Amino acid sequence: MSIAKEGYKFVIFLAAVAAIWFAFGFPIGGLIFLGLALFVLFFFRDPDRVYRGGPGKIVSPADGKIVSIRREGEQDVISIFLSVFNVHINRAPVGGTITEIQYHPGKFLVAFAEKASTENERNSITIEQDGKAVRFVQIAGLIARRIVCWRKKGEQVQVAEKVGLIQFGSRVDVYFPTGSKVVVQMGQKVKGGESIVGEF
Repeated sequence: MSIAKEGYKFVIFLAAVAAIWFAFGFPIGGLIFLGLALFVLFFFRDPDRVYRGGPGKIVSPADGKIVSIRREGEQDVISIFLSVFNVHINRAPVGGTITEIQYHPGKFLVAFAEKASTENERNSITIEQDGKAVRFVQIAGLIARRIVCWRKKGEQVQVAEKVGLIQFGSRVDVYFPTGSKVVVQMGQKVKGGESIVGEF
């Protein structure tokens, strides 16, 4: 299994520290840092995902657990909490054109807190398909302090295509267009690029 390129610097650093501990005769320290290096490899894993659903669906942009389903104005919104054990690659919930990307600096509250949606560091990405816009927001958490977006405004993306990642525990909010339907439940576990979370 491959890993996201952003993880290599962490793995190399931790492996180098482990090697130094071993070289100076401190195996316990070496094992600790070797374990951390292996955990980082696990965290930044980048599994292949293939969307097998039909048209008119909204796919989960992230792995994790549904921790909120709510109404904001005319839109339904769901929140997906990603623990440090989830895959942290984020994927396009629909295919279409990226019409807007907005980065907002902010706090680093625990990602499952309700006010994390408006107060934490976050990156909002809007994808338009046939006149319908789906917006999803990458939200940093208490540990996650680095949001990565690999796409630019104006680019075309396919459903489930990789668009970025959030490092070390986070949250993703999905804003559904008017007239769409949420098809997940509270507490449900979802997989980015595979699980259907809504329908047009």
